[in-house]
Amino acid sequence: MHDFSMAFADLRASFERIGLAWSLAWHDVVSRYRGSILGPFWITLSMGLMVAGIGFLYANLFKVPVQEFIPYVALGIVFWGLIANVILEGCSAFVQASGILSQTSLPMMTFVWRTVMRNVINFLHHLVIIVGVLIYYDHWRQADVPLAVVGLVLMLANISWVSLAAGLASARFRDIPQIVASVIQFAMFMTPVFWLPGGRLVDHAVLLLNPFYHLLTVARAPLLGEAVAPVTYIGLAIMAVVGWIATFAAFANIRRRIVHYL
Repeated sequence: MHDFSMAFADLRASFERIGLAWSLAWHDVVSRYRGSILGPFWITLSMGLMVAGIGFLYANLFKVPVQEFIPYVALGIVFWGLIANVILEGCSAFVQASGILSQTSLPMMTFVWRTVMRNVINFLHHLVIIVGVLIYYDHWRQADVPLAVVGLVLMLANISWVSLAAGLASARFRDIPQIVASVIQFAMFMTPVFWLPGGRLVDHAVLLLNPFYHLLTVARAPLLGEAVAPVTYIGLAIMAVVGWIATFAAFANIRRRIVHYL
């Protein structure tokens, strides 16, 4: 019970100092692109080129109209980038902050929020691609932005606890980042990021069991004017609650030992 009370105190303190997490995240972005002309928009530019290349190529291969396929691919790549980067960078959330954690008494959860916010800042730059594609291909009329925001919140609620779990495991076992990177790469090809699901029942059954599919669909589908199945909302809500309970229990159990791992 003492470990849980200390973990809750850490969580509460991290929310009280949420501005610190934002400042650290902003500093990460600024320092990474200091001296460059476009800054974080270099990633946006490369992502835009990827959208154009994959979009036109796969549209011809799959015989799908470009005006339907390009927005699908663009939103898929942008949202997948947010999902993948929060999880991958979560592996180094505590490792990169080892110097700070060993010398200060800052809340450890601050560095989880730092990772999430850093990628949210990058995601905000990529909104240029989403807005531009939706307007150019005339999808903005049927886009349900409020529902997409709800989906984005559900997505962040889930990938945040996954990021925390990856950070805890990576602090103890340094080969975890390579394992996580392999899983993310495999999941990208198993998830309809830039390919269209088939109409067969077996395809729907496989996707139904793929959590990354639900994380992607809950934010992408509303912007394309498509309905999101209730099972997606229910599944993500349950996954967020169960995931946070289990991960926070692990955090409470090993919180005092994280500094020694580092």
